[in-house]
Amino acid sequence: MPTFDTIDDLPADSRVLVRLDLNSPIEDGEPQDNRRFDRHAETVRELADAGHRVVCLAHQGRPGRDDFTTLAGHAAILAEHVGRDVAFVADTYGEEALAAVDALDAGEVLLLENTRMCDDELPEASPEEKAETEFVRTLASHADAYVNDAYSAAHRKHASLVGFPLVLPAYAGRVMETEYEANTAIATREFDGPMTMVVGGTKATDVIGVMDALDDRVDRFLLGGVAGELFLRAAGHPVGHDLEGTDLFDEQWEQNRELIESVLDERGDAIRLATDLAYEGADGERAEVAVDEIDEKDTGYLDVGSETVAAYEPPIRESDAVFVKGALGVFEDERFADGTVGVLEAIAETDCFSVVGGGDTSRAIEMYGLSEDDFSHVSIAGGAYIRALTGEPLPAVEVLEEAAGRQ
Repeated sequence: MPTFDTIDDLPADSRVLVRLDLNSPIEDGEPQDNRRFDRHAETVRELADAGHRVVCLAHQGRPGRDDFTTLAGHAAILAEHVGRDVAFVADTYGEEALAAVDALDAGEVLLLENTRMCDDELPEASPEEKAETEFVRTLASHADAYVNDAYSAAHRKHASLVGFPLVLPAYAGRVMETEYEANTAIATREFDGPMTMVVGGTKATDVIGVMDALDDRVDRFLLGGVAGELFLRAAGHPVGHDLEGTDLFDEQWEQNRELIESVLDERGDAIRLATDLAYEGADGERAEVAVDEIDEKDTGYLDVGSETVAAYEPPIRESDAVFVKGALGVFEDERFADGTVGVLEAIAETDCFSVVGGGDTSRAIEMYGLSEDDFSHVSIAGGAYIRALTGEPLPAVEVLEEAAGRQ
């Protein structure tokens, strides 16, 4: 269990800096509403309803990328979810920002400009170095406390994540609290029955590392996506390599070949690989082929096949805990959603502890009419979820715990 303080411990009538993660897809220059706004709105609403003066910090994209933009549109979306006005100022810690922070009345909410527009924010550095930046020192002098609700960015050593807890009383928001408890369960919690992990997605390097780290904790791994093809390649099947115009497989194979072969050799009895794969047929419809019948990869495989989905359901239904990291197919296209949706439906119908991790995979729950209530936790984190699964430290959580020891 975490040893940080939460907003339950926050003194009344505080002027509080609240770090959120509102990073969103940008389409035609505008941020798109997503699950993160709804989740973080709970913390913001609770603080505002309690009479605190709420100053929100968040980021969007990275300098040089197409999605690096202002948070003006984010303020409007957040306001809809919070149910009260969210003011916005296009400044991080200059005179305009400080004046707006100082002018807040009890229960009012303000969103400052994209933290990554501040030079002090991005370079990875120690919390002590970040605490000495002008950004942190200046803004902290106008606040009573700091709340970190950005669990999904907790693996980063950025100023707004690790600097403030060294200079202000620091607390965890509701997202930070619930994400941490659910996502660390695989490393810290004891389960009576089998533990199963569904592994997929396109970032095979991440999930292969998780499989290696958790080999003594997880009883069964059910594979799909890019990782699944790479393991099939290691098992001797002519798949798991790039075709012309793709770059998902070969580089990750070179990076992870030895580890994949080692995991497969040592834990092969615990690893379930796809027995059939789906692809786009000549008529544009979903087509399937048995893995044993593939002589040469001449098309991209976009999902596990129906035989594989049927084989993955029984081990899920027999499990005491199921963790999901990555989709088994390109579920955004309903033709290739069978694998991802099939395992999610099996998990939803099973009385087990379940965590669905990663923003992309969790999106399938909403897209295909499943209910979040049927899962123990649906995570909005990516990199932090990976670290939690493997037991690696999260810098932003560590500084919260250190702050609790001083408070």
